[in-house]
Amino acid sequence: MPSTSPETPSLAPPGAGLPFPELWIARLLFSFSRWSYQRETATDSFRREQNNIELLLTQCPPDSKNRRILIPRLRGLEDSSRDWSIWMTLDHLRITNTAFANIIRNLAQNVVPSGVASTAAVKPSPHATSLVLQAYTDSCSEFLKVIQENPNLDTTVQFAHPWFGSMNAESWHLLAGLHMRIHRKQIEAILEQLH
Repeated sequence: MPSTSPETPSLAPPGAGLPFPELWIARLLFSFSRWSYQRETATDSFRREQNNIELLLTQCPPDSKNRRILIPRLRGLEDSSRDWSIWMTLDHLRITNTAFANIIRNLAQNVVPSGVASTAAVKPSPHATSLVLQAYTDSCSEFLKVIQENPNLDTTVQFAHPWFGSMNAESWHLLAGLHMRIHRKQIEAILEQLH
């Protein structure tokens, strides 16, 4: 149940997903992106967003990175995810980059990962601190290492994403950069309200 206290905004619960019209459009756009997938472009997109995020971090006063900031909901961002600090955003990316790397590694080895992907299961710790920065950086390196070590991502085995359905390793690779972009925009929105 959403919180109604003055300190915590009333938001949809984690895992509630996107409004249906937005989800329908996201599925359509992602389907087109999957059709036009290029390995190098997807990797470059991930690296570019990692670099953009690192640059944004230098623009934020150190004592403000733990402040939770309520931003307007961005396209592709669940309602429950719009009241995060910068450290929380990096913690979420740490969790998801690691998950993407593990999923791709398994699919490339012709193994369907166990369990079910869930947006509710990858929410960050509300107590994330500067300690998350190295773990986030490590998760980016691990993701890129898995891509480099697996030249064929056009796998026949698939693993389902909660919004986009069954996806092979190529699609998970593509999604990682798009996902980083959404949260880079989130960090930009947080910084706008901090300045």
